Amino acid sequence: MKSNYSIIKSVIFVFLMVSAGLWLASCEEERITYQGGNFVVFNDTALSFKESYSKAIKIKVHNGGAVLNESINISYTVGGTAREGRDYRIEGTKGTVIIPVGQSFGEITLYLLNNANNILESSTIEFALTAVKPADKVQVGFGKGGMGNKMVFTIRDACLMDGLYTGQLPVNATQSYQLADIEISSTDCKRYTISNINVGLVGFQQFFNWEAPVGFQAEKPTLDFIDNGNNTLTIPQQVIPQFASGYDTLSGTGVWNPVNKRISLNIKMKVYSYATKKDTNVIIPLNYVPQ
Repeated sequence: MKSNYSIIKSVIFVFLMVSAGLWLASCEEERITYQGGNFVVFNDTALSFKESYSKAIKIKVHNGGAVLNESINISYTVGGTAREGRDYRIEGTKGTVIIPVGQSFGEITLYLLNNANNILESSTIEFALTAVKPADKVQVGFGKGGMGNKMVFTIRDACLMDGLYTGQLPVNATQSYQLADIEISSTDCKRYTISNINVGLVGFQQFFNWEAPVGFQAEKPTLDFIDNGNNTLTIPQQVIPQFASGYDTLSGTGVWNPVNKRISLNIKMKVYSYATKKDTNVIIPLNYVPQ
């Protein structure tokens, strides 16, 4: 038979466990159910993109409180040094962003306009939330001073050939391998880096009966080229670490079309030919079309 002391200890233990469970459940309920006021703020206070970025940029406005069963209409102003219509455009109704019924986020959709001219400067777009409806249920900004009601978007100037491209490797007159979202970038508007030149090279070798570099299929090798300032390009001799030994040095030439912004490269590469049973130099044509 248990002693009175053991029974008392057991009762106290059960009481403490039940109390702890109730406290945790209470905390969990407090975490899930928000009882404070509603406020709208920018998700980010600062963002920065190159002007060559061609996709839609979503600037999020967040309702920090409980979701409402009605839409939230937020007014905002736009300032800064960037020029609307020349440096950027806003899709939809400028000056108004809506958080839909039952949702926590609204979006301002921004597009950058690429007027790259090899002058590397920056400009800004300054957004400020100014008013909100329903005003009796939601406020602009959080806390004293309305924190989060402003956001600065910096547009970084790009070089002429900066941007996202679709790479193309011609196979014949009607077929080519393609790969999208290849970035070309530069820090000085003279030497550019291609983020990936593996545009179907492994499959391409089957058509020409030569052996591709070992392990190349899963790699994303980069390649540098030089802008000569007269629409011609030079691929200086460079080592590609992802290539197998003996295939690692590339060079070549190219051209840039200032009308359609298309880049065409002729890459000189040494490969092993099954036909001749020896190494030979081949020219690999790669084209990059702006997205």
